[in-house]
Amino acid sequence: MEAVSQIGWQWYSRLAIRVPTTLITHIRNQDDIIKAGAPFADSKIIFIDTEWFAKRYYKLICKLFPNSEHARDLLFAPDFYLFDWLAIRQLKSLQRAGTNWDIIHSVTPVSPMAFTRLHKLKKPVILGPWNGGLKNPTTFPEIMREDSGWLYSVRYLGFLVNILFGTTKNATTILTATEATLKVVPTKHHDHCRFLIENGVDLDIFTPAPWPEPPSDTNPLNILFVARFQPFKGLPMLLEAIARLQPKIPIKLTVIGDGYLREKWHDIAKKLNINQLINWMGSRLPAEIVQQLHISHVLCLPSVRESGGAVLLEAMACARPVLTIKYGGPAEIVNDEVGYAIPPEGGTSAVIDALVKALQDIVIHPTVWKKRGEVGRQKTLQLYGWETKIDQALALYQEVLEK
Repeated sequence: MEAVSQIGWQWYSRLAIRVPTTLITHIRNQDDIIKAGAPFADSKIIFIDTEWFAKRYYKLICKLFPNSEHARDLLFAPDFYLFDWLAIRQLKSLQRAGTNWDIIHSVTPVSPMAFTRLHKLKKPVILGPWNGGLKNPTTFPEIMREDSGWLYSVRYLGFLVNILFGTTKNATTILTATEATLKVVPTKHHDHCRFLIENGVDLDIFTPAPWPEPPSDTNPLNILFVARFQPFKGLPMLLEAIARLQPKIPIKLTVIGDGYLREKWHDIAKKLNINQLINWMGSRLPAEIVQQLHISHVLCLPSVRESGGAVLLEAMACARPVLTIKYGGPAEIVNDEVGYAIPPEGGTSAVIDALVKALQDIVIHPTVWKKRGEVGRQKTLQLYGWETKIDQALALYQEVLEK
C-alpha cells in the first residue's frame, strides 16, 4: 500500500480489534486488505468503486504532469469527491435499513483539501489528522520549479468546496497535524481543532538497536536516505555534501527509494565521483529499511518541503539520530535533542554547508549523536507509536459521545 493507504490501514486494523468498526475504502485497496487477513474481529468493510473514473482521469494527469507527484495528488481531488458522494449514498441506504454508527471518523485523505459531506449522515464527524497547507519555501526556487510548485496554489480552490459542503463548519472535531494545517482551517472553526500528528510508527517493526561503532579513520560514517525520488526531497544536496567530505573522512551512503529522477540523480553522483560510496537499493519493504537503519549512524532527509516526515519518526523509533531541514513537518518533530534541523535560510548552498558541518560533527562528537538517537526512541514511545494514537482517539470518541 502507498503511504496514505498505510495510514488508513493502521487506523482500521488497530481500531477493529478494540471497538466495533466499519471501514469505508476504495475498491482498489481490496486485494491488499483481503491478503492482510481483513476483516478483523466483527468489523465490516465496504468497498466503493470509482475506478471507472479514476483510471482514465489519473492517466490524463500523469500525461500532463509526468514529473510531479505532488501536482498529480493535488489534481486527483475529484476522485475523492466522487468517492465521498458514492459512500454517503451507500451509507444512507444502510442507515435506512437499520445500521447505526456512533461516530464517523474520516482519517484519509490527510489533505485539508479533502472536504467531505459525511455530516449529512447526522452523526458526530471527526476529520483527520489533516496535514497540508504548507507554503512553498522561498529559498529553494530552482527545486520548486522542478516540482511544478506553481501548481500548489490550486489547493486554494478547495476552500470554495469547503464553503459549498460545509465540512469544517459541521465537523465535531478537526485533528490538525501541524501549525501550517491549522492556519488553513477557517479561524472561526479553530475552537474545535485539536493537534494530532497524522503519521505514526509501528513499534513492532521499527525496533531499536545499539548504535554502530563510532565512525573513524577505519570505520566509515554510514548515512541512510529513505524517500521517493522527488525534487523536493533534496538528495542532490546530500550528494554534494558527501563529495566535499570524501577527501576528509571515510563515508558511505545508502539510498532507499525510487522514481523518475533515478537516472538524473545517479548521473549527479557519477559527476561528483562518489558513486562508489553509494549503495542504491531501490524501493524496499519496511523490514529491510529497519535493517539498514540498524547499521547506519544517521538518517538524513534534506527535504525542502516536507509536510509530515514519517521516515524521521521511524528512524527515531530505531534509536537513530536524524538530520533534516527546519521547514514544515520536520521543524515540529526534530530538535537538538533527537538530531539536527538545518535552517532553510540561505537556500541550497547554505544547506549543503550545514550538511557538511553536521556530518563532520557526528565523527567529532559520536556520543552526542548516539544520545540523540536514544532520546528519539524515548520520544517515539511516548508520542508517536500507533497504539498511543489509538488510545488518544478512543479517549476523544468517548468525550464526543458524552457531549
